[in-house]
Amino acid sequence: MQLSRQKGPLYIQVQNILRDRILHGVYPLQADFPSEPELAEEFKISRITVRNAVKELVTEGYLETSSGKRTKVIRNEMIAGRVKGKRFTELLQEKGHTVHSRWLSVNQGDTFPSGQADTIAIVMQAEREQHHDDDALAELFADRYTTIERLYYLNDQPYIHYTHFLAGDVGDLALSTLEHIDSLYDLIKQRQITLMKFQDQFTIRVASTHLAEQLQVDVGTPLLERQRYSYDDHGRLIEFSIGHYNTMIMPYHVDYI
Repeated sequence: MQLSRQKGPLYIQVQNILRDRILHGVYPLQADFPSEPELAEEFKISRITVRNAVKELVTEGYLETSSGKRTKVIRNEMIAGRVKGKRFTELLQEKGHTVHSRWLSVNQGDTFPSGQADTIAIVMQAEREQHHDDDALAELFADRYTTIERLYYLNDQPYIHYTHFLAGDVGDLALSTLEHIDSLYDLIKQRQITLMKFQDQFTIRVASTHLAEQLQVDVGTPLLERQRYSYDDHGRLIEFSIGHYNTMIMPYHVDYI
């Protein structure tokens, strides 16, 4: 199994591979999980790296460890809302769909992606009217931040357009750096930031010229808009994202168990 340091911390890469194996039944429910030496030999990495990957899977609720006993698989399905930062796109992949994404742009400071300024202004105005997290947003936007634009494809069709705003804590980024990152939350984790609280808001927004171009729909097409707020363990707003879904292709679906 080939790992690459260019793709980020090795333990996160191993964690993602092992999680995928659990979800696809390679390691059955209640079965003994491979030992640290076995995994270290397979991936050609240190046992400490394996231990960190397993610890993350325990935190996510897939594995259970106990002193003197083998680690066991205690869950082999994804539960939305139970695992912090879990991606909706993973649920689609579980159902047999092909999902991939493309990073479109990265901007430092107060430069919005082309065509997005109007959308951001509308969202900010709505926040002021609702008095929802207004102080946190003002702090994030007043400080140094990074704006990232990303497009997801579902079965090779443009499906979700996202604009992410990341606080200065996440650090400077370049498009070449993001090309090796699959998940925004893996990126945040690499910066030693722990996200503890998430808030999502949903509304309907008609497609602007920019969104229509990216999602290949007509201008004015109704889109599902998802606004996400992610906070660290100190209560600071780290991420504010605006996603637009073409639900004519696939409804936004979440299972609650």
